[in-house]
Amino acid sequence: MSVWDELVGQQRAIGTLQRAVEGGRHAMTHAWLFVGPPGSGRSNAARAFAAALQCSSNGCGTCNDCRTALSGAHPDVTLLRTEKLSIGVDEVRDLVSRANVSPVGGRWQVVVVEDADRITERGADALLKAIEEPAPRTVWLLCAPSADDVIVTIRSRCRELRLVTPSVAAVAKLLMRRDGVHDALAWYTARAAQGHIGRARALALNDKVRSRRRRILVLPLRLKSLSDCLNAAENLVEDASDEATALTADLDAKEMAELQAALGMGVKGAKARGTQGAVKDLEEQQRIRVKRFQRDAIDRALSELTGWYRDVLVTQTAEGVPLINADLADEIVPFARGTRPEQTVRALDAILEAREALERNVAPVLALEAMLVELGRASRS
Repeated sequence: MSVWDELVGQQRAIGTLQRAVEGGRHAMTHAWLFVGPPGSGRSNAARAFAAALQCSSNGCGTCNDCRTALSGAHPDVTLLRTEKLSIGVDEVRDLVSRANVSPVGGRWQVVVVEDADRITERGADALLKAIEEPAPRTVWLLCAPSADDVIVTIRSRCRELRLVTPSVAAVAKLLMRRDGVHDALAWYTARAAQGHIGRARALALNDKVRSRRRRILVLPLRLKSLSDCLNAAENLVEDASDEATALTADLDAKEMAELQAALGMGVKGAKARGTQGAVKDLEEQQRIRVKRFQRDAIDRALSELTGWYRDVLVTQTAEGVPLINADLADEIVPFARGTRPEQTVRALDAILEAREALERNVAPVLALEAMLVELGRASRS
């Protein structure tokens, strides 16, 4: 066992990181940028690297340094994963202060930022000086979907490490080995997730996730009228909101209880002065987190629809190419025969336009209504 075991299909990246850990000439640098498509394991690779840097055996995976580094409990490893829409200047300044502290264990002070693409411009300004003039024995590990998602002044000072989408076979084998998923389900979910390890695991282990996916994939067959399209958009947004609320409800309650206890609220004789502002700040942060989770759920729905129309286009134009949704072939093939490739391309373009609209902060229901109306037209033209 080693810290690299769960980096599926990333042999080239692992080799680069291992050489850096071993101290080869020009192999190590003080700032890294881990990039790769969703599900490729960017943050896992950064955590594994952080653990290996702290380990006297270069990443054995079993020692205390490895285990605490991977979990975020190591005193010389700081992990930041925001649940908000952005990482502001105050959070970055806290990280910079942490990075300037000498490592307790005498090896490295490692700072992992899992969502570096969410750093604001002011935050990037605060980070830039720390990367340009790093403290001794400090290493910055930034993660983002692509180098272009990171502000240019930051990415130009980092060594880029590119991860790739794992193969279906590699993901299926991981699910069987690590999670005990039986082979048929492992292969099905690995194929459905298109190489996204976290998504494949969720599909394999949760019946509700598979049911939700099924509801999304039958949408193109049900867009017979304008009202069908508008209702489908409303339902997608409501489902995403319900999913986000379910994921955050317990955490919200725990955070509020902890804040109230810290402020002495509900304690006889305690002063309530200043508590209202703190409670409002927490509620605002929680609202932003729910919004992000909702957007993530909508994005997954768009990914599922993209895969469905990809299968339709493959059926229309590329005989013999495997389908992502092979279990839905009985529905995909008749749909493909009843429409033309040009219509399918229009549908894929509509999904892309919806993604772009959401990135511009268009209201989700409006973006999805426009998309689904176009999908309905594409299926009827």
